[in-house]
Amino acid sequence: MSSGSPTRSEVRRLRDFISKRARAIPPSGIRKFFDIAQTMEDVISLGVGEPDFVTPWCVCEASIYSIEQGSTAYTSNKGTPHLRAAISRYLDTRFSTHYDPEAEIIVTCGVSEAADIAIRAVVDPGDEVLVAEPCYVSYNPCVSLAGGTPVPVLCRADDEFRLTADALAESITPRTKALVANFPNNPTGGVMEEADWHAIADLLVDHDLLLISDEVYAELTYDGDHFSPARIPELFERTITLNGFSKAFAMTGWRIGYLCAPPGIAAAALKIHQYVALCAPIMGQIAAYEALRNGEAEKDAMVREYRLRRNLFVDGLNKLGLACHVPKVRSMPSRRWRAPA
Repeated sequence: MSSGSPTRSEVRRLRDFISKRARAIPPSGIRKFFDIAQTMEDVISLGVGEPDFVTPWCVCEASIYSIEQGSTAYTSNKGTPHLRAAISRYLDTRFSTHYDPEAEIIVTCGVSEAADIAIRAVVDPGDEVLVAEPCYVSYNPCVSLAGGTPVPVLCRADDEFRLTADALAESITPRTKALVANFPNNPTGGVMEEADWHAIADLLVDHDLLLISDEVYAELTYDGDHFSPARIPELFERTITLNGFSKAFAMTGWRIGYLCAPPGIAAAALKIHQYVALCAPIMGQIAAYEALRNGEAEKDAMVREYRLRRNLFVDGLNKLGLACHVPKVRSMPSRRWRAPA
């Protein structure tokens, strides 16, 4: 064995231990800028989707009290029964999607983990996964790490950054397994309406494909209500719905998301979650439960402020001559979420 610093040949040999998949994926550029901004004063970071509001106090207080009472242990791998039941009722009341809290809902360490275990639960080496782009930075690496091949499907400004059936149809091959889509979209703000999803549904059914639908920005749909594609009967059994608390309730650091899927897919995702995360932090789960019970008023106030800021910013860009579209939702009336007792 050598002593002191490793030789050049030893460094090369050590690099060979790193898996080819890990070597192939690039580090996140957005997170790099985020880390730089964290070291600077008086800088507004536009790099990551993080609210500049703090978590509502009632949510923080519930978590603090739970710690004081000794709630610091593991929970069920799936998450606490109270939180899963509250999520089920929230999705049912707010978006008309019906998930069994016992067999079809898993609480995860943020929506990023939900996306990862969803992809790993369904992707085999050699599968192609369509990814609606522009998109969140994690989707393509997650597909690659699962052994699949990410295939971009471009959403264009001319289509208001919606995913069109024509663009999707051009990318489907015999190896295609699933579609990953994030609407309302990060980073474009593009939204999909019910009619858009029906056109996509026809293709997914005809080609026997799965849909992984990241809906973490559902509450940040300003000019109407979000339409969840799982509401379409023929899509429900082939859709994995992802959502969480980071955006709606300013809870990014709490790392609480959830995955909803038909029982067989949920069971497969749960096995992966059991081994890589065990369970989401109990303090965060208690906080999330309180957010659904008593956080709606503050959530609505934040959304109103975001809408004002969006309109101001978009108007300013357009006045500068930089064309910037405002996402439109034209078809759905507002519906109120009823908090659990």
